[in-house]
Amino acid sequence: TELAALLEMVKARIVTPELDRFMPLMYESTVSPLAHVSDDTLVVLSEPRSLFDDCARAYEDLERRAGEAKVSHLDGLYVRPQQLDFGRQQRLQYVSIIRAGGAVTAELKIEQPALAGSDNRFISRIQEVVNNRFAVAFAIPDRGARESMELSFTDESIPFEESLQAAPENSGSVAGDVHVNVTLLKRDADKLNAADLSGAPAITVPTITRGRVTFVDAPIPSGVVVPDAHLAVFSLNDLNARMDAKRGRRARRRVDVTEVTFPFKPGDYVVHATHGIALFSEIVRQEVAGRERDYFLLEYAGGDKLYVPLEQVDRITRYVGPDGANPRLTRLNTADWTRATNKARKSAKKLAFDLVDLYTRRSSITGFAFGPDTPEQNEMEESFPYEPTRDQLEAIADIKADMESSKPMDRLLCGDVGFGKTEVALRAAFKCVDGGRQVMVLCPTTILAQQHFETFFNRFAPFGVEVEVLSRFRTPAQQKRALAAFAEGKVDVLVGTHRLLSADVNPHDLGLVIIDEEQRFGVQHKEQLKNLREQIDVLTLSATPIPRTMQMAISGVRDMSLITTPPTGRRPVVVHVGEYDPDVVSAAIRLELDRGGQVYYVSNRVKTIDDAVDRVHEAVPEARVAVAHGKMSPREVEDVMVRFATGEVDVLVATTIIESGIDNPRTNTLIIEDSQRLGLAQLYQLKGRVGRSATQAYAYFMFPGEMPLTEEATERLTALSEFQDLGSGMRIAMRDLEIRGAGSLVGAEQHGNLSSVGFDLFTQMLGQAVAEARGEDGEDLEQAGVAINLPADFYLSEEYLPAVDQRVLIYRKLAAAALLSEVDEVQQDCEERYGELPLAALNLFDRARIRIRAERLGLESVSLTQGRLVYQGVDVPKTVAFELKNKLGAITYPKTRKFTVPARAGAGAGTGLGRGVDTGENGSGVVAAALAILTQLGASGDDD
Repeated sequence: TELAALLEMVKARIVTPELDRFMPLMYESTVSPLAHVSDDTLVVLSEPRSLFDDCARAYEDLERRAGEAKVSHLDGLYVRPQQLDFGRQQRLQYVSIIRAGGAVTAELKIEQPALAGSDNRFISRIQEVVNNRFAVAFAIPDRGARESMELSFTDESIPFEESLQAAPENSGSVAGDVHVNVTLLKRDADKLNAADLSGAPAITVPTITRGRVTFVDAPIPSGVVVPDAHLAVFSLNDLNARMDAKRGRRARRRVDVTEVTFPFKPGDYVVHATHGIALFSEIVRQEVAGRERDYFLLEYAGGDKLYVPLEQVDRITRYVGPDGANPRLTRLNTADWTRATNKARKSAKKLAFDLVDLYTRRSSITGFAFGPDTPEQNEMEESFPYEPTRDQLEAIADIKADMESSKPMDRLLCGDVGFGKTEVALRAAFKCVDGGRQVMVLCPTTILAQQHFETFFNRFAPFGVEVEVLSRFRTPAQQKRALAAFAEGKVDVLVGTHRLLSADVNPHDLGLVIIDEEQRFGVQHKEQLKNLREQIDVLTLSATPIPRTMQMAISGVRDMSLITTPPTGRRPVVVHVGEYDPDVVSAAIRLELDRGGQVYYVSNRVKTIDDAVDRVHEAVPEARVAVAHGKMSPREVEDVMVRFATGEVDVLVATTIIESGIDNPRTNTLIIEDSQRLGLAQLYQLKGRVGRSATQAYAYFMFPGEMPLTEEATERLTALSEFQDLGSGMRIAMRDLEIRGAGSLVGAEQHGNLSSVGFDLFTQMLGQAVAEARGEDGEDLEQAGVAINLPADFYLSEEYLPAVDQRVLIYRKLAAAALLSEVDEVQQDCEERYGELPLAALNLFDRARIRIRAERLGLESVSLTQGRLVYQGVDVPKTVAFELKNKLGAITYPKTRKFTVPARAGAGAGTGLGRGVDTGENGSGVVAAALAILTQLGASGDDD
């Protein structure tokens, strides 16, 4: 029944508006939220007329349902629309159309600030709007950032003023309505102020003078430019996006396997690079010399225990074996681990020579080097209606750098469905066409090819780029014409399936091949693609790459860029895993249809798909249902897809034909029956078909109740419910590797070695062997780091961050950080998620900064010995030694390559820049001092 279905939704913790109908059973009366609103609260109404209309319809529906249930007491439970009263509260109403009399102007064009790019471009943009006598507001709440910007504007002779009155004392409460409409922006006045707002009571608003920049201290999320109104509002966030773009041009390091695997938790098998395979027991806090620090407790064979300091956490990885079986624990203080690692290294070196063979051949070929971006490239990129995420900007910078190199590009771009891989590919394709060469876009399915064709065609049409498609949706005559035009160079971009690899496809001047989801092509097609890579630029897109591809990317044979940042406003899909239940199916479909959405219903057997259609009709008789599967003709499939896209179909019952390429923001419920039959990566890819907008999406993975699940199927479905965060594609791929084992990555010869040391460590060894085979300096896995021995507390407390796996992850990131900017990013993310850092945690982050700066100087150790800070292993120039002596009373020992600083308590509190060093609370003073002195020595810690 419908009631049972709703109860199932409650058990699954899925909130539904349908629960409102049971309010009479739960409450005698309720209080309107407006009763809790004080008189001076500002109430903002967006489209008030529509809001009241919706309220009226909802109340009528409640009255109808109450009559059917013979419930009489709605009064006191719900507020009638006509009783909605905001009393004396301030009201700000946003309306798109003024329903009162008077003229309404046409819609105004609103643009993004477009501040991304070089410093020159940024200044030119500001000068442009100022010279055109725009009213320009620049919102920078931070005083330091504001003063820095003002200095830049002074240097460029850009006039500016300040209007810093975000919270003036005389701005009291205001009764009445303030109507804001785009027509107000058409007012032709030298000053924009509160008097323009429909004659409403005056509100103190900073004045904005035309022809100059007015700095305000209000926090504005993002800026906007309205050319017809001569109005520009810029935000500090627009500037940050510009800095992100600049930062994205820095070449990224090879992908670290631990960035895409899981932080280990108590009870997991782990591998210590020096001591072998153990069980991770817990994080324990120990007092050393009066200071507290965290250690990782590892348990080995025979009950032996090892306490690993947190700075060595990068030497610990989670164990992943070749067949998913549990490993044997290593015996400490024996030669077992040395024998295992030596054998694995020999195996890795042999495998590395095979892997770098293609790299060597590609290195000997001189490819086409594209030129720098042109104004047309910038114009096309600015037509993107959204702000690119930082990961997108970094990926774009990586790809452009590859294309401008004479070495043929072979880059893997990995990111979740809907995270913007296509936009990155579009920019690469345009760069290729802008450079006078052609592009092929290979897709695994006809539907995906058609969607890519439409996307590329629509984006490139304003720039005169010719785009064509080869697929079953085109007639033979149309395909023949497209091939002829491609051969003559009249078609710039050709989109298609593996049909593009046929012998009759002869490009005029091919420069770039974009491959979407390469793992879904057959063996023969992959061999053809492998040959392509030796000659031209290749960009591969994937949401969940196959393990072999991941291994090549992680070991450095293939370049890889990750997009893990979701688009703004995207919500994680709510996942429900359980036995097939017709009531749950009925409730899920009705919930989606009631909010005006559509549903994907996946049944992956063509023979029985008609039975699935019958089940949907039984669950929701009023739903409009259609079917799509691979046995249908292309025209039939296209017709169904068009009807679904235009909203003529409520529920699309389909096979996994919808796995790639279907992009319908209105479809936000996915139901998969017999989900135990599908692979983890395939299930995750299907989940990506919903949740492609700000609307909350739901995915139901169902399996037969009467059939016992295999262990692997149980683990796959558990992984789906466990990893619901946005951007989990790579982790899902790695989890799939754990479930199935990593044995498929290597031959029989390497199988035993992989079992002995685990996937992560073997991959690190392989990466080192690959670097050596190329003649590069590989990372020494046994190399000791900088020894830091300072009397301070270094840890993340359980009170600050209770989750052990999250603490492990942060410790791991800090230990692996190679740049100061990476430490800053981890700290910023930590503070945004968990709040202000306690002193011991701040020490932890500063310790990472000390390590990075010390490594840049080649230091062996930083310590506090007998009341003196000691820096060992550094050659100090005489001029710097003299300065350190005057400022800090430092003593330099050139022969032993060290210098010392006296740590006299109370002097130079906390900064380390006074005469001596103060240890401070939790040792924070000595940590800050040690860091400050390294800064004096000129260790930048970044590759700027």
